[in-house]
Amino acid sequence: MAYSQSKRLTLSVLPDSLAICQFTPITQIPSWVFKSSIFSVSKTDEELSIVCDQTLVPPDVNKIDNWRAFKVNGPLDFSLTGIISSLAKPMAENKIPIFIISTYNTDYLLVENRYFIRAKEVLLKFCFIKE
Repeated sequence: MAYSQSKRLTLSVLPDSLAICQFTPITQIPSWVFKSSIFSVSKTDEELSIVCDQTLVPPDVNKIDNWRAFKVNGPLDFSLTGIISSLAKPMAENKIPIFIISTYNTDYLLVENRYFIRAKEVLLKFCFIKE
């Protein structure tokens, strides 16, 4: 089942500023990560990446701060296609860099704080946004 562009997505703005952190692939997940109201952990043979509340991240961690998240209100059916591309395409057309997190229930579109207002303006053209 393809996602219909005629159906408007509903997004929620998450309140926390997030950091995207990078560690070696053998690093244990730090305990401070679990204090974040939202976090995502991804591991490959090259790295361990963690997204979490930036206020929790120690200063010596390799990270990029000041990301904001739009949550696609779900849950989303796994048979849907095109949700990420419907968000990513207008961001690319407006030269807004993004970072995507997907979970079992839904997707999250992250943009740097400096692009947040512009991203919100773009998204409001085809999405409902709850603050």
